[in-house]
Amino acid sequence: MAATASAAPAESELDRSGAEDEPRSAEPEEDGGNGQVGPTAGAQQHRLAKLPLSRIKALMKADPDVSLASQESVFIIAKATELFVEMIAKDALVYAQQGKRKTLQRKDLDNAIEAIDEFAFLEGTLD
Repeated sequence: MAATASAAPAESELDRSGAEDEPRSAEPEEDGGNGQVGPTAGAQQHRLAKLPLSRIKALMKADPDVSLASQESVFIIAKATELFVEMIAKDALVYAQQGKRKTLQRKDLDNAIEAIDEFAFLEGTLD
């Protein structure tokens, strides 16, 4: 019974954290209106983004057309990049599994890029 009680809170915490990912992305904007600006708002955004926001911002500023990049725009670019990488990795995983492998190889990415129209803009870039 003790094992069941200890496992239940852990599962609910996981469910809660997964369910709150989407609403929390809007919290920093709302907190800004309440006067809470600074580390708390940035920490919430940083926790939701798996990629380092400072590097994303540096890459964005490397573009001569970009002079300033707001925290929100850096976060959105980071999140979009994460979703893109997740999507192409899942599609490439299908090809790895067809080859009875668990590790993605370049040929799996090439196959995913060739097979899926959404990735057409990547054709020829991995040469």
